[in-house]
Amino acid sequence: MKKIQMVDLQGQYQQIKETVNTSIEQVLNTSAYINGPLVHEFQADLEKYLDVKHVIPCANGTDALQIAMMGLGLEQGDEVITADFTFAATVEVIALLKLTPVLVDVDAKTYNIDIDALKKAITPKTKAIVPVHLFGQVANMDAVMEIAKEHDLFVIEDNAQAIGANYTFKDGTKKKAGTIGNVGTTSFFPSKNLGCYGDGGAIFTNDDALAHTLRGIVNHGMYTRYYHDVVGVNSRLDSIQAGVLKAKLPLLDSYCNARRNAARFYNNAFSSNPNIITPTTKSNATKMCGAICETCDCHVFHQYTLQITNGKRDDLHKHLLEKGIPNAIYYPVALHSQKAYQDTRYKESDFPVTNELIKTVISLPMHTELDKEQLTFITKTISDFVN
Repeated sequence: MKKIQMVDLQGQYQQIKETVNTSIEQVLNTSAYINGPLVHEFQADLEKYLDVKHVIPCANGTDALQIAMMGLGLEQGDEVITADFTFAATVEVIALLKLTPVLVDVDAKTYNIDIDALKKAITPKTKAIVPVHLFGQVANMDAVMEIAKEHDLFVIEDNAQAIGANYTFKDGTKKKAGTIGNVGTTSFFPSKNLGCYGDGGAIFTNDDALAHTLRGIVNHGMYTRYYHDVVGVNSRLDSIQAGVLKAKLPLLDSYCNARRNAARFYNNAFSSNPNIITPTTKSNATKMCGAICETCDCHVFHQYTLQITNGKRDDLHKHLLEKGIPNAIYYPVALHSQKAYQDTRYKESDFPVTNELIKTVISLPMHTELDKEQLTFITKTISDFVN
């Protein structure tokens, strides 16, 4: 059996080596390192894939979130509601811009923002909602958009983990994750479903005026060189990374399908274990351990995250490492408990789901190169230990 990786980027590269190398050589031969042709070509390709009017590439996913908020004109003290159970970048940029972060609990099945908690958190100072499509599954955007419309709020989708996922609305129509709100953002960090070989990110919107503003912000506030019309930053996707992403984008759907297939294998292997709660998708949200349906497209499994309910999560984490099975705990500390974001407004009783998840979740290897032998070894090792 080949060595198990948490994310096998080397194995994936071998499958696309010629295409990627050609793109990189093109950049080297033309020396168009910044804002070169491949950046514009990738931007156009991604706009077509997402069916969105505007993609604004930038340097990383954190910048994408910050620039999106800057573009919306949010002002110091404005409240921005987001989920407590996620990576710190989401709340980090809110604090950096001197906005007021408001953290709320998450749904016990999807780990995405809890709609009832969101409703309760709205005040006259609330200006925006940031739903995080955590681990690859789209949040309840029907409800989020209804709430936003009712209260005249901006919606900024944190799509760093769910590019390629679809959201099916109540009326049966579909949109790609990140293209539903006023603006969406993503990260192209190497381990993402669509990842480059360094840092990268992008912002999506169908709003022409907002797109114009965002294009100025990413380039020092300039539309004409040395004329600064808005306050901006320096955040650009370099041409080499754009070349890598352009090579990978046509394979994104197949990458997501490979991840879903691995997730189905995991779910089937653990389905009868009373001490393991497996991921659930929207199509089977009434069942905590149901199968992932064959037509599933709302979840792209950036992470495959279990809950270990018998108190042995930390022991399992160590046991798997001893057996050569990489794993991770996303996330061991809730944002409301992080030193940087503690606030007297928060009560522990506000976060029952998050406080349980940080004690029980564990994420398993998840990538496009997992094979049956590896999956069998991983699932047997876990089942034997938890039993």
